[in-house]
Amino acid sequence: MTDGSPPAAIDAVPLRHPWRWVAAVVIVILLGLFVYGAATNEAYGWETYVKYLFDQRISEAAWNTLQLTIYSMVIALVLGVLLAVMRLSPNPVFKAVSWTYLWIFRGTPIYVQLVLWGLVPVIYKNIQLGVPFGPTLFEFSLSDPNVFWLAVLGLGLNEAAYMAEIIRAGISSVPEGQAEASVALGMSWGMTMRRTVLPQAMRVIIPPTGNEFISMLKTTSLVTAVPYSFELYGRSKDIGVQLFEPVPLLLVASTWYLAITSVLMIGQYYLERYYARGASRKLTTKQLEALAKAQMGEPHP
Repeated sequence: MTDGSPPAAIDAVPLRHPWRWVAAVVIVILLGLFVYGAATNEAYGWETYVKYLFDQRISEAAWNTLQLTIYSMVIALVLGVLLAVMRLSPNPVFKAVSWTYLWIFRGTPIYVQLVLWGLVPVIYKNIQLGVPFGPTLFEFSLSDPNVFWLAVLGLGLNEAAYMAEIIRAGISSVPEGQAEASVALGMSWGMTMRRTVLPQAMRVIIPPTGNEFISMLKTTSLVTAVPYSFELYGRSKDIGVQLFEPVPLLLVASTWYLAITSVLMIGQYYLERYYARGASRKLTTKQLEALAKAQMGEPHP
């Protein structure tokens, strides 16, 4: 039986974990040894690294890499939305076309696809558009193509297959009642997707899309298969071969990739926070009071 006095305070003693500190010290020592070894190793060519870090050819290549990334992701986003909507459409033809596209572009390596895009001028020397068995309305030659745009198409069409699945998952995360309410208000299926479902799905779509954008930046290093060598990796590799010093130029390219990726990660953070508005998991004061009353058995007003 208790006398109504409050219970004594518990003197909680946190557990000690000495091995955590030992492991941390070992890691710091190993990291210091690696940094010292890299700084004193002549094979890294730090003088060459500093000399070419802000070289005009490298900065131009970084700009080309950023353009490749942006243009490819624009294509991927637009086509990804279309493919996702087609796959969720009740039309069986749209579903079949979307599924076939995803099957082909997700089932073959991106490098192989880029090589094929580089061979497009060999496969199709001239492209003609017109009326079947009638006059030609439009014709152009691929004998001297712009390899930059071939690289953009190769990257964008491949990424669209992955973006379609991300967008489809985001759309599926929206409760069905939202779409049903929109239809009850007289909206068409397309308007429901555009005005009700997609805006709510952005909370799920944005985080993986940011990751794909960052991944696309690094995937641009594969466009040498097209061949397009004026992006960051290709340009650094060419300069390294000319100097017979590939290591410092690869470090230069890595530094630029890290810098651009860091900026993109910051933008992704603020974009995610913007679309997460109104989705706080913290309970309001009224919700906490209602929860406390429910636990005490009091009727809710």
